[in-house]
Amino acid sequence: MIFFNKNKPFIKDLIPNDFIDIHSHLLPGIDDGAKTIEDTLHLINGLKDIGFSEFITTPHIFKSVWANSRSIIEEKHRVTSVGLSDNLITNSFKAAAEYMMDESFYHLIEKEKLMVLKENYVLVEISYQYPPLNLYDIIFNLQVAGYNPVLAHPERYNFYHTNVKEYIKLKKVGCLFQMNILSSAGYYGLEVAKAADYLLKNNMIDFVGSDVHHEKHLSFFDKKIIIKNTDAFKEAFKNNSFFKS
Repeated sequence: MIFFNKNKPFIKDLIPNDFIDIHSHLLPGIDDGAKTIEDTLHLINGLKDIGFSEFITTPHIFKSVWANSRSIIEEKHRVTSVGLSDNLITNSFKAAAEYMMDESFYHLIEKEKLMVLKENYVLVEISYQYPPLNLYDIIFNLQVAGYNPVLAHPERYNFYHTNVKEYIKLKKVGCLFQMNILSSAGYYGLEVAKAADYLLKNNMIDFVGSDVHHEKHLSFFDKKIIIKNTDAFKEAFKNNSFFKS
């Protein structure tokens, strides 16, 4: 069996003690992540227990589903930060966004300053059904505007599993890749784990992120990884230190 995991480590045991997470949905009531401040507190405390020390949370900006904006996110972040402080959580907690690369984003790039992970690094995603026809135009415009695209969870886009040349093309045009940590243990299915392993083997993964939304995600950190390319996975964790305060 390709992913025989008898002697594999648990996910939580691979996380550095000073790990900074660059992808999560911890702001309450703003998308499909945490629903209440109590959820936020539970998730953050759970992540802290396994080594997370800093957080850049990234609510969705996806006009047709979650009509978030910079002002909405910033206000929710302000209120949530007060709640964290009141509960004695002093870890760095910043807010960026996870932008859906669609037509509205194509025009948003020209209209306003995007919410970045750090400097000019912006987290983006594409539909799980199919990529936009003008994907490379969007990426080009994003770069012309001065941003470095960080593509969230490339291993989860099933249409690339049988067309890995597109992964190579995306890297060649300058996309950085952020793998979801839970993909390593099969949370999203075996095919996604295989895609993650392929990307790790070919040194295409630049960063990792929890993409934590809820308790089920948090509890999966107690699972063993099933991927083979553990060393490359560990290096991706180290790369996240670039985003530290």
